[in-house]
Amino acid sequence: MTKNHTISCLIVDDEAIAREIIATHLSKINNIHIVASCSNAIEAFNHVSNQNIDLVFLDINMPQISGISFAKSINSNIKVIFTTAYRDYAVEGFELKAVDYLLKPISFERLQKAIHTYFEIYGEKEQPLNPLNDNSDFIFVRSDRKMIKIDFEDIIYIESYSDYLKIHLKNTTIITRETITSIEAKLPKPLFIRIHRSYIIAISAIKSFTNEHITIQDNTIPISRTYKKEVLHFLEKF
Repeated sequence: MTKNHTISCLIVDDEAIAREIIATHLSKINNIHIVASCSNAIEAFNHVSNQNIDLVFLDINMPQISGISFAKSINSNIKVIFTTAYRDYAVEGFELKAVDYLLKPISFERLQKAIHTYFEIYGEKEQPLNPLNDNSDFIFVRSDRKMIKIDFEDIIYIESYSDYLKIHLKNTTIITRETITSIEAKLPKPLFIRIHRSYIIAISAIKSFTNEHITIQDNTIPISRTYKKEVLHFLEKF
């Protein structure tokens, strides 16, 4: 593979939003070309049979033909990155020598790491992977068995409850099984700040603050010792 080789990718997932998220992430990475986005394995077979595909982003739990069955049936020169909402398939996925195994919802950072892994194994290590400018003003999170788009401007604060989060928006609250650390990595730092191991707040939503807490709407949220110095230093600049 030469340095300037473009990687031809196929996205296969029965969820339209899941395909859209992966396509959006891939559009930010140089030398990646999406040949097609398929809703099922049968459609994907036509592309791998008639076109040169290097890499497939493949959902596992699909109707009719599963991602596992599809991966077993294609040419071994075509590499696979599995995408799924279920951890249960991880062992079987890696037994098929998958490049990586991504759990939904998939962040840009995690997908980019998978692409780096692909180049490390099958491409030249100096292969450039420069992300394009990321002007996204939203994220997707999984809630109630679907991917929900959340605009940054609608977020007031995020609250962690052990194994799930409450994302408090202007007009509603979204519950998602994600860690506060993973969601923090997806948020633009100029707009949000973490003030406690259990809280991230939107800067624009702050009504007042003291050395001990921040008031957002009718909620008083504590500033923990761990984050106090950084938080107060940031807020006192305004």
